[in-house]
Amino acid sequence: MGDTPRTLLKWLCDRDRLPYRQFEKRFTETGVRLFGRDPSNPTLGETQFRRWTGGKLVTLPSPESCQVLEAMWPGYTAEQLFGPPLEVGPQTPVFDLEERVQMTAREAHDGADATAAASISDNTIDELRDQLVSLARRYHGMPATQAYKAADDLRREVERHRDRTQIPVQQQTLMIINGQTAALLAVAAFDLGYFPSARTLARAAAVYGESTRFVPLQAYADGTLAYIAYHSGEPNEALAKAQRALCYSGLGDIARRRLHAIVARAYAYLGDVASARHAIQLSEDGGRDVRDDLHDAVGGEFGFSEERLAMSNSTTALLMGDAEQAEAEAGRALVLLGEKAQSEQSTHVRAGAAADLAHARLLSDNVEGAAAALTPIWEVPPEERNTGIVVRAARIGRYLAAPRYHGAQLPTELREQIEDFTRVSPPYRLGSTVPLLAIG
Repeated sequence: MGDTPRTLLKWLCDRDRLPYRQFEKRFTETGVRLFGRDPSNPTLGETQFRRWTGGKLVTLPSPESCQVLEAMWPGYTAEQLFGPPLEVGPQTPVFDLEERVQMTAREAHDGADATAAASISDNTIDELRDQLVSLARRYHGMPATQAYKAADDLRREVERHRDRTQIPVQQQTLMIINGQTAALLAVAAFDLGYFPSARTLARAAAVYGESTRFVPLQAYADGTLAYIAYHSGEPNEALAKAQRALCYSGLGDIARRRLHAIVARAYAYLGDVASARHAIQLSEDGGRDVRDDLHDAVGGEFGFSEERLAMSNSTTALLMGDAEQAEAEAGRALVLLGEKAQSEQSTHVRAGAAADLAHARLLSDNVEGAAAALTPIWEVPPEERNTGIVVRAARIGRYLAAPRYHGAQLPTELREQIEDFTRVSPPYRLGSTVPLLAIG
């Protein structure tokens, strides 16, 4: 082992084959076991290690360092470790073997302790997952500001626990939960009218989906990016994003239904009526009875219910100028919604379908029918008037501003109501800019 050791510490390091790097690693791990993960834990540089083992110390190191060393070699005091090697006799080989066995047992136990300290309870992960599922399923009944805060609080909690574990499977699960949380944040930011932030959050969700190979999350995020692009006046980008997501394998029927509905809307915006109708047909197909772990297993805001599909396709029909189909789809959305329990009914779907129904009737010059259809709109609390509802209402207001309605009492009253309705909505009140040229 080289020159005769000058200290017992050097002799033990030679015996246990502990050069500086292995010694420093074991020293740090023992410090964590004794004092926890504290920035003030004692550390050891290579120069200091040479002084410790070379017998060049005048006084003992810090009490904490001595405590760590004594824990590394139980049975020896710090004074003995920094003193000269102990006298060895003819029984040394047997003694060394016993010490070696003890040392191995301690190292194995310390390694297990370090692993346990670098993980979190599976119950904690289950709780975080349950919170995510609950939030996704309650989203339809929450104001976007409240949903955003709840999702952001959950994101912070997930991040805190990610820093506490080094177990790969736990890291993977927490990344998926974090990605789903980012997806909900993207939806909430969109509903509040913050399109650039919504886009950034949706991209973050897509990265989590890609990194974890969780394809349903990646597809959902791409779909969200698609309708953000659509509402930003970028229908070609929306079409590209949704079509790319449809190419992913492992998607359930609901995921594909949502993506086909987005494709239909983009085609209609581009004036490609034939392709839009084909996409509508695909969105309404029964599918192959395939499920996935996000759109189906979590559901809620990640799902795409029959009434939501009907509302979306009514908007697409309006873009195509098909008032009859738009009215039929909007009416079907309201009927399907009414068949659900009150707690499961979405304010967004009811108001969106009502607005589409009103617009469809306006295309047939049925102003009184449009006014009746708008009744559910006025009942939406200000804090729940999200982007989709506001855009649809504003679209009707622009339609009623046509010259043929000038001076007419009912169209004027409806237009004024719409102005008052949108003025106190979060997308306007919070100062974000919502492009109202696209149809919601």
